[in-house]
Amino acid sequence: MSSFEKKEQNLNQLIDKLNSISLSYSQPNYELEKIRTEKNELVYQKKEIEKKNEELMREHRYLKEKIEKLQSDINKKLELEEKFNQDIEELSQETENLVSEIDKWQM
Repeated sequence: MSSFEKKEQNLNQLIDKLNSISLSYSQPNYELEKIRTEKNELVYQKKEIEKKNEELMREHRYLKEKIEKLQSDINKKLELEEKFNQDIEELSQETENLVSEIDKWQM
């Protein structure tokens, strides 16, 4: 379980506990109000964290796709370079063969 998931689980448990508190405990109103305020703040923080997490996940997906595209481009360029080197090697071999043939005819 990731740290984020654990924190979210703990936060949800705390919110549930806060929701379950009732007036039957004879708590003064100011304490109840304080608890409600803290609960609302925790809910707000949770929403903000979830929103930031979604933004990070979107950015992660975008960057991952960009890396994959760059890797694909690199692979294509490497293939072209390999083909180019192969063509140069073939031309070099043909040139050597032609020079050899010319040498034979000149002798």
